[in-house]
Amino acid sequence: MARRIAAGAAYGGGGVGLIGAAAVGVLLAEVRLARRHVGNGSGGRVPVADGLYGWGSPHSGKAGSGGSGGAYGVPEEPPLRLALLGDSTAAGQGVHRAGQTPGALLASGLAAVAERPVELRNVAQPGAQSDALDHQVAQILSGSSHVPDICVIMIGANDVTHRMPPTRSVRHLSAAVRRLRTAGAEVVVGTCPDLGTIEPVQQPLRWLARRASRQLAAAQTIGVVEQGGRTVSLGDLLGPEFAANPRELFGPDNYHPSAEGYATAAMAVLPTVCAALGLWPAEEERPDVSRREGFLPVARAAAEAASEAGTEVTAAMPTGPRGPWALLKRRRRRRVPEAEPATPSV
Repeated sequence: MARRIAAGAAYGGGGVGLIGAAAVGVLLAEVRLARRHVGNGSGGRVPVADGLYGWGSPHSGKAGSGGSGGAYGVPEEPPLRLALLGDSTAAGQGVHRAGQTPGALLASGLAAVAERPVELRNVAQPGAQSDALDHQVAQILSGSSHVPDICVIMIGANDVTHRMPPTRSVRHLSAAVRRLRTAGAEVVVGTCPDLGTIEPVQQPLRWLARRASRQLAAAQTIGVVEQGGRTVSLGDLLGPEFAANPRELFGPDNYHPSAEGYATAAMAVLPTVCAALGLWPAEEERPDVSRREGFLPVARAAAEAASEAGTEVTAAMPTGPRGPWALLKRRRRRRVPEAEPATPSV
């Protein structure tokens, strides 16, 4: 199914249904019930986390959010530029402090690994679907002479809840990745989370939401890898861990992650961000058989990644007997340092 969705997106095909028509009535009825309990309590305000992380002035005595308390930068070395695009998860809706958002956490962690300041710009919007990425990419690439070194995209949940045809969803995401890669930025995509883990959602909506989410995540992976990006599965981050600790890892609206939930997601994405920028040790880039890593046809790698949290997929060989191949990695999660308030960028 994921291969069909991705192929339809690539070749302009029509929508491929994720659920049978007979289930739509039941789905919509349960959606109306779920909406009474989901999404209320987070408020509309999203903390603004844009600015410089991992920076400190030896003259002012202020340390940035890199976690070491020292100044990372040197005058001739500009900061790394990190951009976040996507929906409410990328924006950080559901938390109250800028330092709790995934953008701030990733910027802080990247600064600590690179020992270099990181400038964060977040253009993600709550409620965004994949068709909003065109405008967000334009925001990132216009009005600045500097292309981001790396862009992180988190998108897909609203596509499922608003029943956007998955071929259309993947088409918009693939186009965004292609534009950013053509401009010279590395791209990491956190694929569609598993909506079947939202606590108030009951069966059969829970099963349908899980199926739709994972199929879209797998199709997103195929589309992104074919455009030269990398993906990290967020599905099971909202799976076993969220199911086991719903009060800890879900925010007050029962939908968006709490601060602990965003930190868990950032820990999964950070190693891939660092690897994309060449900041990870070379020996860790080789497949580890003991961790079930290796080269697979991209469709198979996408399917495996969609069902296991934190699994990375990146392009490997351009073609093979069963189409393009990809490297599947199960990277060890790295704890991100607590992000302090950013220094506003000039």
